[in-house]
Amino acid sequence: MEYIYGALLLHKLGQPVNESSLKKVIEAAGAQVDEAKVKTLIAALNGVDIGAELENASVAVAAPVAEAKKEEKKEEKKPAEDAAAGLASLFG
Repeated sequence: MEYIYGALLLHKLGQPVNESSLKKVIEAAGAQVDEAKVKTLIAALNGVDIGAELENASVAVAAPVAEAKKEEKKEEKKPAEDAAAGLASLFG
C-alpha cells in the first residue's frame, strides 16, 4: 500500500513517478524498499494518466454515495410517519 501512496504523493507534488523517486519516498517514510514491488508498480503505471484515473475514480465513487444519502433520508421519514400514525390512533 505504501508504494501506491508514494506514487500518489509524487503525482500530487508534480514530481516524476519513477523508480528512483518512489524509492526515496519509501525510504523517507522509514520502510524498507522492495525492488520488485517498485519495478512492478512503475511498470503498471507506464502510460497511465494518473490525474485522469483519479478523476474517473471520484466520479465512480460519488454516484453510490449520493444514492446512499437519498436512501438514508427515506428511512428517516418512516419512524416519524409511524409515530404520527400511533398518536392519531390514540386520539381518533
